[in-house]
Amino acid sequence: MKERYFIIGLIIVLLQSTACIVPRSNGIDKLWFFTYYNGSPAKSDSVLTPASFLDLRKDGTFTNDFGVFDYGAWKLKDSKLYLEGHHTKNSVLTVEYFAGNEMRISSADFPPASFESQPGLFKSPEENPFSAENNVWRIPAKNKESEATIKNRLLNHLKFWEAYFTWALNNGLQSIDVRSTPTPIKIYGNGFGLKPFSELPRTWKSYFFDEDDCKKANDMIKSIFDKHDIAWAHTENKYKLFISAFQQLEQQLR
Repeated sequence: MKERYFIIGLIIVLLQSTACIVPRSNGIDKLWFFTYYNGSPAKSDSVLTPASFLDLRKDGTFTNDFGVFDYGAWKLKDSKLYLEGHHTKNSVLTVEYFAGNEMRISSADFPPASFESQPGLFKSPEENPFSAENNVWRIPAKNKESEATIKNRLLNHLKFWEAYFTWALNNGLQSIDVRSTPTPIKIYGNGFGLKPFSELPRTWKSYFFDEDDCKKANDMIKSIFDKHDIAWAHTENKYKLFISAFQQLEQQLR
């Protein structure tokens, strides 16, 4: 567990050091999800998916995933949204339109794209599926990882899913995207399973230092599916069903 605490500690320090940048939000401090491009983007422009999010918090911190997960500080000046991130460093987004729960932005990385806000008020970072704390698994490994570190990466990933379905449940969301998020878990309407290694998303594989570490992660999850049964909760609410199932996976992996 030491490796996991060390990584999360670094994230918290960074967020604290960058939070001094006070944004002028004008109401733009919300949780945003990509919906569609305004026009027909070239294939090379298609870096955004239905799972692409931008979480602008009132305290001046943000997280986002536009093909690469990032976190840091943000500020709005005129029509420019400045993201001072850990990975992208100084990213500038042009806010072309903003009104209510709709926003259109563009950048050097993608053409004008529409975003729609979703409920994004959380009591703590642990409850927020889009927080840095719940997305350590998205940060690519820079070195070979021990089995303990790989297990912690998987536990953090399972915790993300638990928080994701809890967010949907607590906010009464009619539907949520489960196909675009890079994951080794194949989620069905009434259950889930493990994807074959050959079918793992390229983005998921990129989080590991090499293919060998990625296979170790897959074997850990496969072992759970082979040796344990998931007790599906007696409920018609699919969000509650998956919250319970992912909690069981976490317990069995520990």
